[in-house]
Amino acid sequence: MSIGRSQPRAPFAPRPGGSTLRALRALAVAVALPLATGACGYNSIQSYDEQAQQAKQNIDAQLQRRADLIPNLVSTVKGFAAQESEVLTAVTQARAGLVGALQKTGGSDPAELANANQALTSALGRLSVTVEAYPLLKSDANFLRLQDELTGTENRIAVARTDYNGAVRTYNEYIRKFPQVLTAKVLGSKPRSYFEVTDAAARAAPTVDFSKPAGS
Repeated sequence: MSIGRSQPRAPFAPRPGGSTLRALRALAVAVALPLATGACGYNSIQSYDEQAQQAKQNIDAQLQRRADLIPNLVSTVKGFAAQESEVLTAVTQARAGLVGALQKTGGSDPAELANANQALTSALGRLSVTVEAYPLLKSDANFLRLQDELTGTENRIAVARTDYNGAVRTYNEYIRKFPQVLTAKVLGSKPRSYFEVTDAAARAAPTVDFSKPAGS
């Protein structure tokens, strides 16, 4: 052993526990992020919005089904009562208004759909009164089948409307609460429109009792 010869230095050793600390920090972030997004309502906003959107799509589907039945109904009535052109034209125009609302660029608006659907309901009500004067038409198998299909579709529309408005109410109320309201602003989440008639004239339209003959 030579005196004065320096011993080789050991390579720099990393601080004990450094990698463990980094792993713990990463784990803390992974755990905290979902908690933070849950606390501010992000996940719930997305979930409630998706539920409302799905309910809206169901309304659209049922309204489209109703619109699809109208041409056959008009054709059947025309075979027995071609002279009732004014009433038939009104039904056709109302149907066109509903289809236009469904196919609106950028997506259909629930309030517009509700108004267009109510306009079609009013036109069909006047047609039903007119049909009372044509016993052969009232007993026609094709006409009766179409009436049944329309009634079934209208019932499904009523259920879909209830489901949609309920989903919208839950969503709208949620994004108004604190701190969700802050998250909603960041996300650009806005209140959804209800499926309800906003046209005062349509809302005030008289109800037709189909069980009574016209003029009674």
